[in-house]
Amino acid sequence: MNERSPVPGADGAGERQGPADTRREPPSAPPLAPLDADGWDERFPGILDAAAGLGGAANIILQLARPEVGYGVIESRVHEGNVFRHPWKRARTTFTYLAVAMVGSEDEKRAYRASVNRAHRQVVSTETSKVRYHAMDPELQLWVAACLMWGVVDSLERFRGPLPPDRREELYRRCQTLGTTLQVRASMWPPDYAQFAAWFEGELARVQLDDTVRAYLDSLVAMRMMPAPVRWAFSPSLRFFTTGFLPPALRDEMRYPWSPRDQRLFEATITAIGAVQARLPRPVRQAPTRILMRDLRRRLARGEPLT
Repeated sequence: MNERSPVPGADGAGERQGPADTRREPPSAPPLAPLDADGWDERFPGILDAAAGLGGAANIILQLARPEVGYGVIESRVHEGNVFRHPWKRARTTFTYLAVAMVGSEDEKRAYRASVNRAHRQVVSTETSKVRYHAMDPELQLWVAACLMWGVVDSLERFRGPLPPDRREELYRRCQTLGTTLQVRASMWPPDYAQFAAWFEGELARVQLDDTVRAYLDSLVAMRMMPAPVRWAFSPSLRFFTTGFLPPALRDEMRYPWSPRDQRLFEATITAIGAVQARLPRPVRQAPTRILMRDLRRRLARGEPLT
């Protein structure tokens, strides 16, 4: 993969260790009031809907398309977080992080950050690694958070329609917690959504997956970590939604065929799912997020591991 361009306005790109916690809002932007699950839905209807998870595998491909992230995951010696050894645990911890970063209290974010950091400190490249990486690197965390940010906006607008520019700008600021909950500083994000989108599209244009990362990602989409009956029942649908949600550049890199007919079917299916979701009661739509947060709070109260 070609050398990556720095994020516009970033002051921490390329650092290899997490800096001291100096996170802050940009001076020109007043702090935003925190939102719980209900508040998020009032500001951005549908953002916490369960259907958003249909694009999850595509977002993982986005994240791992950066070699330092891809090889960090593939070579990780933190076996408790290995999706092929512990698929349900890995799914729980990943989706809990998303929930905490968006709707958790500051205390909950700090607790989850400490737990994630303990695992991330162990994810370090070795002398035999193809690329150099450290999971505590703020630049790599920014890339992962940027992929999550892109996925949030993409899913919301696919299911619920385009956001007005001012609402998209607010969503961009609010979702920066997807990175700042860990080592990413607020000042590392581009100053507005337009500059973020331009930077992100430039990064996508540089994507080149090698055979190792591609094979690992294809194994995820094929659900090879699951029992055969589960694979047979669900992997075709997962591949369809994953391919549909992927940007064309990543779709080509994964060598997933996709025809105009596939695209029409995908768009019709997403429209239908969005229409159904919009008619469901909020607690039903948001059930996964609420269940994950209840589980997190139970674990905190009992002193149990969070990840």
